[in-house]
Amino acid sequence: QIGKIICNKIISNILIDIFRELFNNKYQIEKIKLIDEYDFDDIKSMSDNNTSSFNYRKVMNEDRLSRHAYGLAIDINPFYNPYIKREGNDINIYPKGSEVYADRNKIFSHKLDKDDLCYKLFIKYGFEWGGDWEYPDYQHFQK
Repeated sequence: QIGKIICNKIISNILIDIFRELFNNKYQIEKIKLIDEYDFDDIKSMSDNNTSSFNYRKVMNEDRLSRHAYGLAIDINPFYNPYIKREGNDINIYPKGSEVYADRNKIFSHKLDKDDLCYKLFIKYGFEWGGDWEYPDYQHFQK
């Protein structure tokens, strides 16, 4: 996929190296569009399986800025790699419609896990993976 990503200058050369290697290995990224094409709406972007970095926003349902607000995070193929969030007594999966992909024991295309090239590259370059969190955000890598 050819597209545009805005990120923090601190990670720009790293992302170029990562995406060059992903491209050379024919790694499948479904969409890469700027968040403004989704009116800066993270849910719309995730629902469209859009890979993106910068979005000046808060962490979902919290009062602190996301690493995306600083351009220091990126979400890869987010529809196939959902965000599982505890909200009160409920566990919700974002984006809606991606619930089937929350089961990481299933085999499917675009799945980020520790055997995946994308995961290995981001970890090699010192990123933290949201898939390791108590309530996983499988699409998310951050510095």
